[in-house]
Amino acid sequence: MILRARQFEFVFPRRTVIMGIVNVTPDSFSDGGLYLDPKAAVAHAVKLVEEGAEIIDVGGESTRPQALPVEESEELRRVIPVIEQLAACLRVPLSIDTRKPGVARAALQAGASLVNDVEANREDPAMWQAVAEAGAGYVAMHMQGTPQTMQSKPTYGNVVDEVGLFFADRLARLGAAGLKPEQVVLDVGIGFGKTVEHNLELLAGLNRFKKFGRPLLLGVSRKSFLGKLLGTEVAARLPAGLACVCWAVGAGVQVIRTHDVGATLQAVRMTENILNCQS
Repeated sequence: MILRARQFEFVFPRRTVIMGIVNVTPDSFSDGGLYLDPKAAVAHAVKLVEEGAEIIDVGGESTRPQALPVEESEELRRVIPVIEQLAACLRVPLSIDTRKPGVARAALQAGASLVNDVEANREDPAMWQAVAEAGAGYVAMHMQGTPQTMQSKPTYGNVVDEVGLFFADRLARLGAAGLKPEQVVLDVGIGFGKTVEHNLELLAGLNRFKKFGRPLLLGVSRKSFLGKLLGTEVAARLPAGLACVCWAVGAGVQVIRTHDVGATLQAVRMTENILNCQS
C-alpha cells in the first residue's frame, strides 16, 4: 500500500507515521494562541520534526465544537507565511488542515503536499479538484454535521457501519474528481459528531476499516471524550490518549496525529516492538 503526496511517498507496511500538530490559531481547544506568531509556529514545527514527526499539519481555523468560522483572508494570513518558511527549511511533507478550497490551493502553491479535510462530507467537488490538480495527498475525515452543529445530539444506527459506508462513498467521489487511491488517507473523525460511546465504538472497530486498502489516520490527542471518561483536564490527558494510540497501532492504523510527538513516538515504537514479536 502506497501513500503519495506530491513528491513524497510512504510505502506500507512500515513504521507508524507521526503527524505533528501546529495550530496557528488563537482559539484551538488545546494550544490556542501559543503559535499564532509565525516565528513561534515555525520553531514549534521544527521541534516536532526533531522529536520524530514525519508530517507537520498546519491549521489556521479551530474546528473544536462550536468554534466560530474564520474568514478565508484571515486563515490565509495565518498559515501561508508558516508554510512558506517550513517548506524552505524542512524536508518532510507539510499538511494544510483546512475546510476551504481557496486556502488549500494557496497552501499547496506555498509548499504543502497534503490536505487534511475535516469537511470531507462536502458535496462541492472544488476541494477535491484542487487536490487532484496538485497531485497532493488528501485526508478524508468523517464528520456528522459541521463544527458548529456536530455535537448537537449526534445519532447513528451503528456508527462503525455508517462510517464505513461514508468511506466507500467518499472513495468513489474522490476517484470521480480525479484523485488516485494512493493519494487518500481515511480518518474516522474521533470527536467530530460523536458521543463518548460512539468514539469508543469506533476505536474498538478500527480494524474493520482496513478493508478499504488505504492508510488510516487517528487523531485523539487531548480530546474532550478522554476528559469526560476520566475526569481529566486538557493538560492531563496524554496517558489516556497514548492508550488509544497503542490500541490503534495494534488495530492497523498507520498515521497518528498528535500534539505530543515525543511521548507518542515512544509509545508507538514500543507497541510496534511487541507486535513484531508476535508475528
